[in-house]
Amino acid sequence: MKLAHFFLTCTLCLGLSACGGSSASSAAVPLSAAAELGQEIFKDVSLSASGRMSCATCHDPDRGHASPFETPVALGGVNMDLPGSRLPPAIRYLRFNTAFSMASDGTPSGGFFWDGRANSLFEQARGPLLNDHEMANASVSDVVQKIAAASYAAKFKQVFGADIFNTPELAFDRVQHALARYQQEDVDFASFSSKFDAVNAGKATFTTQELRGLAWFNRADKGNCAACHPSTPANNAPAALFTDFSYDSLGVPRNNAIANNSDATFFDMGLCGPTRVDLRTRSDVCGAFKVPSLRNVALRKRFFHNGQFNSLRQAIQFYLSRDTQPQLWYPEDPLGNLVVYNDLPSLLRGNVNVTEAPYNRMRGQAAALGDAEIDDLLAFLATLTDGFFAP
Repeated sequence: MKLAHFFLTCTLCLGLSACGGSSASSAAVPLSAAAELGQEIFKDVSLSASGRMSCATCHDPDRGHASPFETPVALGGVNMDLPGSRLPPAIRYLRFNTAFSMASDGTPSGGFFWDGRANSLFEQARGPLLNDHEMANASVSDVVQKIAAASYAAKFKQVFGADIFNTPELAFDRVQHALARYQQEDVDFASFSSKFDAVNAGKATFTTQELRGLAWFNRADKGNCAACHPSTPANNAPAALFTDFSYDSLGVPRNNAIANNSDATFFDMGLCGPTRVDLRTRSDVCGAFKVPSLRNVALRKRFFHNGQFNSLRQAIQFYLSRDTQPQLWYPEDPLGNLVVYNDLPSLLRGNVNVTEAPYNRMRGQAAALGDAEIDDLLAFLATLTDGFFAP
């Protein structure tokens, strides 16, 4: 197949509006009263025990609502000195996510957080407010007292009832509702305004390098990124989400900068614990973490659940050479033996995905992409950053 014809084929598969496909454009609508409250709550540092942490602290709008920190985890708690255990995840485009489920063949999908333990944006909102290592409130009543003293307390009562603060559990429920509504309604959480979307809308054109990057992204014999990060529109969204909300065990190297990992017997195994507890007996899903959206990925400072890598290039190189050059990523034991997939107990390392490209290559083989092709892929991924155009 000639290269030009291949690029045309890739472009057509995106469903451009010029070819009869759907556009992601939509007019912004005013937020509901509940969502407006959610916006204020999201940004309010006074709702933390330290008085210095809000939802926006770990989910920075300027980073695509991802972590703004150079470190792999955030510091929180009463004195802002307690480290978290995972990288704060990006939270854009989650309005299209679903509740956690297991397919008939045992394949997990959906859910919120890296381990899918919450089933909705509403349910997810509860955790950080009460987590000792995050906003560190002692109780539901503690949060509600802070809401009652906030500048928007009168509006909270106007929206949810004059006596709402008399019933802390109900008031906290409304806090969760407001945060969920904000993320569901505010266009910034799902703007579909990247260059990729502009191309789909017929308002921009990919460069030759970006087109090559798209080819490597989609091709099953090259990057194969689209296997988990589809570049075609989802059934429940107006455009591609660049995640299928599934889970994968990637064998990411152990990050010794995370405090929990100073204990050699501790392992963060995602779906089967230790944070999530209902799947502890499902050893087959140990080591699997949520597949994040690649929208705005070029804005992120850290990558993977443990923030092991601090550049997108490095993350891509890991995907490509994890098994062809494992010595680049994993340590040796005292006898000089390479300890691959070292962030899982040895008996569970068989869960790591070694069957799909580009993970299906053997030590010593060439990686699926060379340096120039990685440059192309990076150029394409940069087109997924929101704010290129107004839909």
